[in-house]
Amino acid sequence: MSDLTPEDTGRPFAVVTGASSGIGRELAAQFAEHGYDVLITAEEAAIALAADDLQQRYAVTVIPVRADLASYDGVEQLWGAIVATGRDVEAIALNAGRGIGGDFVRETRLEDEQNVIDVNVTSTVHLAKRVLPDMVARGRGRVLFTSSIASMMPGTYQAVYNASKSFVQSFAEALRAELKDTGVTVTSLMPGPTETNFFDRAEMLDTRVGASDHKDDAAQVAKQGFEALMKGEEKVVAGSLMTKAQAATSKVLPDRAKAAMHSKMAEPGSAE
Repeated sequence: MSDLTPEDTGRPFAVVTGASSGIGRELAAQFAEHGYDVLITAEEAAIALAADDLQQRYAVTVIPVRADLASYDGVEQLWGAIVATGRDVEAIALNAGRGIGGDFVRETRLEDEQNVIDVNVTSTVHLAKRVLPDMVARGRGRVLFTSSIASMMPGTYQAVYNASKSFVQSFAEALRAELKDTGVTVTSLMPGPTETNFFDRAEMLDTRVGASDHKDDAAQVAKQGFEALMKGEEKVVAGSLMTKAQAATSKVLPDRAKAAMHSKMAEPGSAE
């Protein structure tokens, strides 16, 4: 495993946040498989194990950085680690995110919802602000934002999470328009329910969506997201045909119908 000292391997360099497991880890694997050196980050100690695994599987350099992106200092720590490599960031997957489920007024904790905003929204803006100017100055770069099909619907019993993903989706599309003539592409990855530890961390294992055996495969989602990023596409609804159909339906349903549909899937105790 590499330390943070500069190393010119001749390979392109990518950064993936939220990469200790799930979609982020699979995105890192996609980059490594396609010949990128990768810096991966997460707040869990398991990020070091993920780096070991990726480096054993692929003949590339993998740099783990343990940082809490919910804090300003954590994002600055990550940015400092990126700068310390001495490498130009050719691609970055701004994937770190978390959720919290439950009734906003009667069940959820303010500190959890603030953490969702800090990770999903604030850190995404913060890191983009650090990385993008260098990309624009070089006239090349690829940026992948992990949004969600949740961005397309009111999140009954996931009110803050869905709102945060609506922000990410809008932010990504706005940046893409601003950067259209710079050589920097912006792509949003929009997965549906995916088999990761998201629902456990969001305290949603007792919901219909959390308990479902029909979640999408994280590797498939990451592969589709990586391919869209490499093609410079605006966005990709990733996962199964069911997820793609749900996204298509969301484009035409009124918000009240989508809110009711989301309620059936995310209401606490709905798995029983």
